[in-house]
Amino acid sequence: MIKIVCLILGGGVGSRLYPLTHERSKPAVPIGGKYRLIDIPISNCINSDINKIFVLTQYNSASLNRHIKMTYVFDNFSSGFVDVLAAEQTPTSKNWFQGTADAVRQSMHHLNGDYDAVLILSGDHLYQMDFREFAAYHVAKQADLTIATIPCNAKEAPGFGILKADGKGFIQSFVEKPQPYILQNWKSEMAPEDKAQGKDWLASMGIYIFKKEALVKLFEENPTATDFGKELIPKAISEGNPVASFQYKGYWTDIGTITSFYESNLALTEPVPEFNLFDKERPVYTRQRMLPPTKVFGTVVNEAMIADGCVIHALSIENSLIGIRQRIGEGTTITNSILMGAQRYQTMDEILAAGSDTPPMGIGANCFIDRAIIDKNCKIGSEVEIIGGDELEDAEFETHCIRDGIIVLKKGALIQSGTKIGLPHINIQNKPTEKLEG
Repeated sequence: MIKIVCLILGGGVGSRLYPLTHERSKPAVPIGGKYRLIDIPISNCINSDINKIFVLTQYNSASLNRHIKMTYVFDNFSSGFVDVLAAEQTPTSKNWFQGTADAVRQSMHHLNGDYDAVLILSGDHLYQMDFREFAAYHVAKQADLTIATIPCNAKEAPGFGILKADGKGFIQSFVEKPQPYILQNWKSEMAPEDKAQGKDWLASMGIYIFKKEALVKLFEENPTATDFGKELIPKAISEGNPVASFQYKGYWTDIGTITSFYESNLALTEPVPEFNLFDKERPVYTRQRMLPPTKVFGTVVNEAMIADGCVIHALSIENSLIGIRQRIGEGTTITNSILMGAQRYQTMDEILAAGSDTPPMGIGANCFIDRAIIDKNCKIGSEVEIIGGDELEDAEFETHCIRDGIIVLKKGALIQSGTKIGLPHINIQNKPTEKLEG
């Protein structure tokens, strides 16, 4: 295989994932109970025998840097590395990263090895791809740039870069996030199974492989371009550079919003999920925390994933994902929810020192939580109800926010016993409780 160096883009502010990105960058957001989003592209690289990886960071990057440092350590007999390249001011640039292309441009002076190609990935996608197949296709096409693409429908297309390819797989035109009224002009020739699902468009996955010299030339000829999708890719195509489309047929999703984050996580609890965490050929790597096994006492569990180190006395957990070190009290019901767990265990001395007015970290007794995301280190008392639903309007509160009907508790939120957030809980007699907050 050709010699490849990988650059993973750490992302910007991540406002669409707020409040999960209030204290962390997008790639550092926990996923799957025990992983972080950055583990996905790094694992794909390692599983594809690509072990020279830079992660470009800028916004809220402390926890991401710490995770990478503590997780990806290659042995002394390997030339592999996963290094963080933080935005920096240099004699040639006084600005922070201004966009995807600008981030790569400012990092090129670190690519001192004898590399044939540069693989550029995003840090907030969920997929399992063998980049060896991607690279082999790129070489076979003798392309300057190859873009990984995926079929999409009319509803999805305005959120992506859309391209049209000829019969030989070369891209003839590209538009970034087109308006719906022009979509008819951007249909591509698709496989019958894709057309049957209304997938008439080819979308860029934000996964690129460049010939190194072609990328350097593009930067030299376009010194003010800051974005790949809006500037450099259309420029490369319009100037006649060979730009190929690599159609990916596997599962892929962009974790760009609270809704996509919520749905992608809960999809992991399905009997046969599209994203397979149990694939021994393509494992997802993460930090080894050496936590004890989870303990469960009298809880009915159905279609749920529970990470290590939890102590659970709940009444039931259904269609939910429970993160590391999560404590759940007796009589509590968790449905259609994501609980991220805790970064550490509280000691008994800490709990006693906090007093009876402050619940310990975790979920108290006799709570009801449905259609919610509970960020790490939350302290939720007893008899608490947190119930999301499509009827709820987007809103912001001190301890939580509502996005697309999903209630998201902020990291470290304190919810006192008896608090009711969201929709009323219908009891056995089908009678709602009193009017609720939010």
